[in-house]
Amino acid sequence: MRAVRRPPGCILEGAEVFIANEGLIKFLPAPLSLHVYRLVWRQALFFLHNLVIWLALIILFPQPISITLLLAIPAFAILLLNGVWITIFAGIIATRFRDIPPIIASVTQLLFYLTPIVWDYDQLLKHSNPNIAERARLAELNPIMHFVEILRQPLLGREIIWHHWYVAGAITVLGWTGALLVMRNYRARVSYWV
Repeated sequence: MRAVRRPPGCILEGAEVFIANEGLIKFLPAPLSLHVYRLVWRQALFFLHNLVIWLALIILFPQPISITLLLAIPAFAILLLNGVWITIFAGIIATRFRDIPPIIASVTQLLFYLTPIVWDYDQLLKHSNPNIAERARLAELNPIMHFVEILRQPLLGREIIWHHWYVAGAITVLGWTGALLVMRNYRARVSYWV
């Protein structure tokens, strides 16, 4: 039995979405996007279940809630849109080249450590050592950082930095363009590759 890996599910599980649904793809005449939407929906439900922890923390440690909290809704929608194109793109490529899922897992783990989740980006930027502050700026090259920030800032009541929104929007447009091209060119071959 295959172990289910959680974070970030749309990248890791997306690489195997068509391989895992081989039987359905071969014997059920359904669009490939159905498997993608099922995976993204499951990941959205995991996120919403984890949002209960955020609600509990807001209740236990009350903070003033501002109108910027509403920006978490479009941020979540952007995450879902990106989850779909990432799943389409990674799923088709990994179905054709079976060596890709372990590579995606390694790169995803590296990107996780480069994302300011386990370390504080703002503190490193303000560090007295300019070399450390400059290294913190390199985190801006990590696309996952921008998606984390567009959701984290409204939920924590922090000042909204629009730069992250612009980068996330650009990644969304470019990603969907690439995913639609890959889907158009290779959709019919996936059932032979699984």
